[in-house]
Amino acid sequence: MTQLIDDTRAKKTVFILVLAQAIIGAQMPMIFTIGGLAGQSLASNACYATLPISLIVLGSMLAANPMSSVMQRFGRRVGFLIGALFGALGGIVGAIGLYYASFPVFLLASLLTGVYMSAHGFYRFAAADTASEAFRPKAISYVMAGGLAAAIIGPQLVKVTSDVMVVPFMGTYGAILAMNVIGAILFLFLDIPKPEAPKADMPQGRSRLELIKTPRIAVAVIVGTVSYALMNLMMTSTPLAVVGCGFTQGNAADVVTGHVLAMFAPSFFTGHLIARFGVERIMGLGVLILAAAGAVALQGVDLANFFVALVLLGIGWNFGFIGATAMLAGAHEPHERGRMQGMNDFIVFGGVTVASLASGGLMNCSGGTAVEGWNAVNIAMAPFLVLAGGALIWLTLRPKANAA
Repeated sequence: MTQLIDDTRAKKTVFILVLAQAIIGAQMPMIFTIGGLAGQSLASNACYATLPISLIVLGSMLAANPMSSVMQRFGRRVGFLIGALFGALGGIVGAIGLYYASFPVFLLASLLTGVYMSAHGFYRFAAADTASEAFRPKAISYVMAGGLAAAIIGPQLVKVTSDVMVVPFMGTYGAILAMNVIGAILFLFLDIPKPEAPKADMPQGRSRLELIKTPRIAVAVIVGTVSYALMNLMMTSTPLAVVGCGFTQGNAADVVTGHVLAMFAPSFFTGHLIARFGVERIMGLGVLILAAAGAVALQGVDLANFFVALVLLGIGWNFGFIGATAMLAGAHEPHERGRMQGMNDFIVFGGVTVASLASGGLMNCSGGTAVEGWNAVNIAMAPFLVLAGGALIWLTLRPKANAA
């Protein structure tokens, strides 16, 4: 009976988080679609075109540990409301930056939006908080599946709002403000109890160093970081590459739509696949699919190549990142949640920040054409795929008693 009550609460939580993922989460594909294009129009040097996206990820990295601590102390609801507040501020400041054609103000908006992105990253952990061990990978997977609606809503809103005002993309940032307000209302219904602080005479949990040295945690962090960073590396450059190769902004939005759909559509069954085949196999499959995405992208710059490569990129990210999240969620105790999840997202988004910064440089400053830049982006994926694959092989070959 207790298990039924636990999973009933978990299912209610999942429902609210799926709605939040679909509505407020739609701002992320919107920003990733227009961030580089807006940055290119505002920056004095094309090499800095993707800097706004990099600042979002940097803000997320810097906010990860404080946000995790806030949620550990005050609960998930407070943390998610703070995230929505900063998302709304990012929308307001972004519109101001576009209106005055100020690249520094636009970068400040990106940094503020990063705090929302940090909170958004904890949706997947919140789904697991009250779930049973059996329901946990499915709960994580369902919440990630909410991004399927975001994948449709976000880029299509870009098409509708990007030119509604005299200043391009300013209307898009107005829509982002409205979405964060709606998301804040949803979070008022969230019911996740705060984790109990360990008593003075009870174990206080492992230190951050002890946690990261645990083999399953270390591999989960490596694969999660590589999956997210490579997805960001390639996706950040995609709108620039599509437009640079002679296609339209509408084509770029459609490619991003296909990519984000592929990121979240598999979530309806990723949890079931993990339960059936094991988390290591699904993570390994994700790494292989990411490699296939880079290989397809290197075959040419027809629109079909962009679509296929970005769809594979989304599927590979889904298997790798959801698998890493499920592995991590089962490898630490509730009272270790604050330090472990914050440290994980700090490392993950640190890697994504580097990837995002590298993306603009590789795309715009590697060779003289968009094709050469796009090829450089995809070749850069190789060593990190080897790292993630090697980590999974190492974990699989370890004796089971030592791998836990």
